Amino acid sequence: MVNLIWAFMAIIGIVYAIFNGTMDQVNQALFQSANEAVTLSIGLISILVFWLGIMKIAETAGILNVLAIIFRPVIYRLFPEIPKDHPAIGYILSNLTANMFGLGNAATPMGLKAMEEMKKLSNSPIASRSMITFLALNTSSLTLIPTTVIAIRMQYDSVAPTEIVGTTIIATIFSSLSAVLLDRFFYHMTKDKEGL
Repeated sequence: MVNLIWAFMAIIGIVYAIFNGTMDQVNQALFQSANEAVTLSIGLISILVFWLGIMKIAETAGILNVLAIIFRPVIYRLFPEIPKDHPAIGYILSNLTANMFGLGNAATPMGLKAMEEMKKLSNSPIASRSMITFLALNTSSLTLIPTTVIAIRMQYDSVAPTEIVGTTIIATIFSSLSAVLLDRFFYHMTKDKEGL
């Protein structure tokens, strides 16, 4: 549906440009945007490779294991129906840790594996409580270092690209808390309705 909306908006814009006589400006904007997208992508690749390297060093040094140990009790409480020794717990912890460092691209494969493992546990075509909770947490994503945003700000010559770190931490703490509270609220509401 979203693809249809975007296609519809693009077609309307092009038709309007044809009738308005500004098709040359549309073409110029298209090529300029394509050029900027490629430049931005190449710039982001170098920053993401750097931070992925830092993540690998942190993993080798045991920092990620320490973070996993710190957050393991919280994860057990958020996902009580997942056995403590199940592989899904490890994937969830890895995903959340990668998201904390703003590495959404690195977190995605681990998130998909976590969902896969939770799907095996539930053995149902309907999303389980754990899957919904994980999706809410992953979407709200507590972020300590917004790597991608810093990279974009650096690419566009920001005077202080890292000045957003403090506000990002505060905003993502609130978004993560809201996600967990809303998840629990709706879970208990639906549970109460099913009990009636």
